[in-house]
Amino acid sequence: MNLFINLMTGAIVGYVASRIMRSNSLLGLLIDSVTGAVGAFLAGYFISPLLGFGSINTTITIPTMLVTLIGSAMMLYIVKVVHREKQYG
Repeated sequence: MNLFINLMTGAIVGYVASRIMRSNSLLGLLIDSVTGAVGAFLAGYFISPLLGFGSINTTITIPTMLVTLIGSAMMLYIVKVVHREKQYG
């Protein structure tokens, strides 16, 4: 059940992050959601314990959502840069 919660909230936060990063038209909604879910999972796994927040599995609060949003945006930025390099490089 925790994996399902991670994937669903990650996909939603990934969509929001793709709108913030303006990468929705470049990569597509599915790739943005999957990338956002991966970024949210990694941020929740690595950054949340450092800041003393619970993970998205235990509580859905504003700090945990901000951490997942930041992780999703960072992952989308990385994918956007790699995609640009492949396209022009």
